[in-house]
Amino acid sequence: MVDFTLTDEQKNLRELAHDFAEKEIRPVAWEYDKDGTWPQDIIDKAHEIGLMNTHVPEEYGGAGLNYFEGCLIEEELSWGCSGIQTSLGANGLAAAPVSLGASDEVKREYFAELIESPRLASFCLTEPDAGSDVSGMRTRAVRKGDKFVLNGSKCFITNGGYADWFTVYAKTDPDAGHRGISAFLVRKDDTVLVDKKEDKMGQRASNTATITFNDTEVDARYMLGDENKGFKLAMMTLDRTRPGVAAMATGIARAAFEFATEYSKERVQFGVPIAMHQGIQFMIADMATKVHLSRLATWNSAVLLDQGRRNTLESSHASASPRTRRWRCRPTPCRSTGATASSRSTPWRSSCVMPRSCSSTRAPRRFSVW
Repeated sequence: MVDFTLTDEQKNLRELAHDFAEKEIRPVAWEYDKDGTWPQDIIDKAHEIGLMNTHVPEEYGGAGLNYFEGCLIEEELSWGCSGIQTSLGANGLAAAPVSLGASDEVKREYFAELIESPRLASFCLTEPDAGSDVSGMRTRAVRKGDKFVLNGSKCFITNGGYADWFTVYAKTDPDAGHRGISAFLVRKDDTVLVDKKEDKMGQRASNTATITFNDTEVDARYMLGDENKGFKLAMMTLDRTRPGVAAMATGIARAAFEFATEYSKERVQFGVPIAMHQGIQFMIADMATKVHLSRLATWNSAVLLDQGRRNTLESSHASASPRTRRWRCRPTPCRSTGATASSRSTPWRSSCVMPRSCSSTRAPRRFSVW
């Protein structure tokens, strides 16, 4: 049985995240997004009050929150700014394979770093010729004694320019397709280069970069899981992180809905606020319904994980559903506010742009609705 009734602790957690978004993120979000500024000060504050690395188990010094509780936080912070939330939450994606495939010793080493200070990590799977087709990756990992040597490039890497370590997927058997992929923990050193920072349409407060590994040596003990089993590890990771992406999309849609609703009460045409016109009311009501359904799909996919059940299908539905609804919600504030939405001086303009930045994040390509 699925019960979405929040406990008092969960209500307090959601309130903490909302207050942080309202007081620390919202007042500066537009400036960060407009200029593409890295939000280090907000990262430091979020780390200090415990809004980062929430899935790190208690035995390794973390809060040990479940997936459902993580979604409560991610929706609220994305309501504040999805770009800043992406920067805050990317450690969860990079750390998930560590939880699934690392030894206890390695977990203690890497998780301790995330908990002790606001360090960042990145998940490196996508390549220029290997997006949804993961088996097409060209990054190689060649064993040399008790080490592996990595060569190749990864693109669209969140926090790539600021990460201290990376979860990297590479071919250890190049002739075996997806059955020849392995995963590694790689520390940033002189052989790891940040080649390019993406100049994105939305989520500009999030750093997205191309990372190149040039004869980067990795001790064999930092392989995650078994050799040539990296594809399965990546898919398990995505199942566990798609609910968070869905929660982010729900937060964006909710913000767009609220902006449109408030504006419709302020804008006067034909002698009355446009909220009094039935056509606008239909749009607002439709947005409210879509936000509600998106949240339910998101929570369902997270609760299944917390119950120890497989959520592959549900997490894909959840990830696609709010992103689809968010993308369909997006034109509503743009239409209802007219030319104002196209102005760069309009802070909530990002609600009309950010959905495209999120549309292909951690979901099967067939679900990515543009």
